[in-house]
Amino acid sequence: MKSKSITTLGLTTVAAVLALCPEISRADESGISFWLPGQYASLVAAPATPGWALGVVYYHTSVSASGAAAAAREFQVGGIPRTVNINLNLNLSGQGDVVFLAPSYTFAQPVLGGQLAVTLASVYGRNAASIAGTLTGPLGNTFSGMREDALVSVGDLYPTVSLKWNQGVNNFMVYGSGDIPVGDYNPNRLANLGIGHGAIDAGAGYTYFNPGTGNELSGIGGFTYNFKNPDTQYQSGIDFHFDWGVSHFMSKQLFVGFVGYAYQQITDDFGQPPILGGFRSRVLGIGPQIGYIFPIVDKQAFLGFRGYREFGAANRPSGWNTFLTFSISDAAPATVTPTRRMITK
Repeated sequence: MKSKSITTLGLTTVAAVLALCPEISRADESGISFWLPGQYASLVAAPATPGWALGVVYYHTSVSASGAAAAAREFQVGGIPRTVNINLNLNLSGQGDVVFLAPSYTFAQPVLGGQLAVTLASVYGRNAASIAGTLTGPLGNTFSGMREDALVSVGDLYPTVSLKWNQGVNNFMVYGSGDIPVGDYNPNRLANLGIGHGAIDAGAGYTYFNPGTGNELSGIGGFTYNFKNPDTQYQSGIDFHFDWGVSHFMSKQLFVGFVGYAYQQITDDFGQPPILGGFRSRVLGIGPQIGYIFPIVDKQAFLGFRGYREFGAANRPSGWNTFLTFSISDAAPATVTPTRRMITK
């Protein structure tokens, strides 16, 4: 019974957070990345119940930055020539409250011996940002002030394709995702829900789960290639990201554990002001998680919470991020044990 519930959770958790990334003044251009750290967590590679599923995620973030991350934002929205040598003593803060909808479909027919799933996520919500401080020009003239912006709108679309394999307590997956830049974006605004350019992301993940002990360990890493922003002629560098989760099932329905992530830009941006240098971003995060699985008529539902405290940030705002996830899918067949649903031999 414990194993059955946990395997279904693998679907509901992943379906809810496969490809989520609002622009919350997150380097990359202006310190904003396509990949949203923390979107993957426990049971990322666990097998899923074939059929439709729907994930709904409320995401809250409260971040701040100073130095280069704030200066990059002011260069973009303030219309400052990129070749001007100025001193920027600025502080950037941002807050986002958005909801992601992520319908997914898992195919029953094996593909390459594994389980194929597709997801298309969308986002709607509010993003607010502000910059305050002083600007000193080449002739020593100093200007002080504050700029604020807020937006309630829709974001980009995020398609994802994944393929999973199960071998007893070991589960493996590969995925590919991207950004379709159709969301609300204006390069002259502080707050946006779109990132203004396309992106492609690909990676692989692993989950260890022992049904006898209820212990689980998951990790997933990937790389993001960013296309040029046609509005600003800026191209963010290649990003590496790694999300992880560990958990223990207290019962067949309740689990607790920890989650974390590491994010590092590995190549320089192109088109950034020379004063910013290569403008590579970095951030780490860690925090608690809790999840609960329960039936709704003939469906299986999941309610979960994850919170992250960020640290070690460079060229990127950092702070607190939380995910509240609700998802629903078909229940696992009672006559089929979950450790064999993925076996195709």
